Amino acid sequence: MSDGGMAATLMTLGYDPQKKQYQGTWLGSMMTHLWVYAGSLDAEKKVLTLNTEGPTFTEEGKLAKYKDVIEIKSPDHRVLTSHMLGDDGKWRQIMTANYRRKT
Repeated sequence: MSDGGMAATLMTLGYDPQKKQYQGTWLGSMMTHLWVYAGSLDAEKKVLTLNTEGPTFTEEGKLAKYKDVIEIKSPDHRVLTSHMLGDDGKWRQIMTANYRRKT
């Protein structure tokens, strides 16, 4: 975490052939909200965009639209970027995480 503390997260993902979309969840030890995803994979099968809704972090009880984008850089490297839709209708990137496979 930015304060040097530890956190644990868990993401689940799967494809629903009836809905023809990816679905999943995300949960982190630093918050109480369960994020529920619905999304799609691009034509090159390198970018998975997951849409969700969650707390605004600025106004108690208010929800906002978010999207998490997972880009597959290689079999051993993925980049996750999180974006929040602002009141002005513009997406703003709020987080980036690089995931690398340990050998």
